[in-house]
Amino acid sequence: MQASLSEVFCSVQGEGPYVGFRQAFVRFTGCNLKCNYCDTPVEVTKVCRFEAVPGSNEFHEFENPLIAEKVGEMINSYSGLHSVSLTGGEPLIHSDFINLLETEVPLYLESNMTLPRMAKKVKDKISYVSGDVKLLPHSLLEDPELHLESTIECFRTLKVTKDRDCFCKIVVTKDTPADDIEGVVGAISGYISSLILQPVTQKDMQPEPGFLLQLQESFLNDIDTRIIPQTHKMWGCL
Repeated sequence: MQASLSEVFCSVQGEGPYVGFRQAFVRFTGCNLKCNYCDTPVEVTKVCRFEAVPGSNEFHEFENPLIAEKVGEMINSYSGLHSVSLTGGEPLIHSDFINLLETEVPLYLESNMTLPRMAKKVKDKISYVSGDVKLLPHSLLEDPELHLESTIECFRTLKVTKDRDCFCKIVVTKDTPADDIEGVVGAISGYISSLILQPVTQKDMQPEPGFLLQLQESFLNDIDTRIIPQTHKMWGCL
């Protein structure tokens, strides 16, 4: 089993309730969505870049696709890790590959939560789930109703348990309807430990602070709700 990756590196988690935790990051290529605020290239690359020394900005290049054993060796070369962030792109596209990964620390899945069949394949392999809810304009979705149903089913499959944390992260823009957020959070609140409202990083798309605070207040009685921006962007780390 092989997969195409864009990079493997060691840094700290910059988003959500695990901000600051040291992780190895495995960035997969390919995505099933086209988000209008996405700032991460998802195209398949000829090589995977591997930063052997964290923060050095010096990369070795390995020809894609890579076997799971090789990726496991890269990950396990790092020390002091809390977990391994599987990110992308959309890592659930590569669920069979993920099941073959052998790592010394738990796996932390960062997913757009729209591929429930793939989620079922890895549910017993994953210890942490950072589930993004993609509230996209209907013009960017082939079937908006199926998109929502798939999102809810993914959260149901990867829900918080005694062995797995699952939280929801929603990127909020100035155009995100509050009703849409309230609707989807109501549908998944029983499957998550917390809700993270993340203001979009792009300045021209950012919501007003008052809007975010009102949203947070509306959920606080029912679920742990926090406003956390992309902190890694603030200090320029990968």
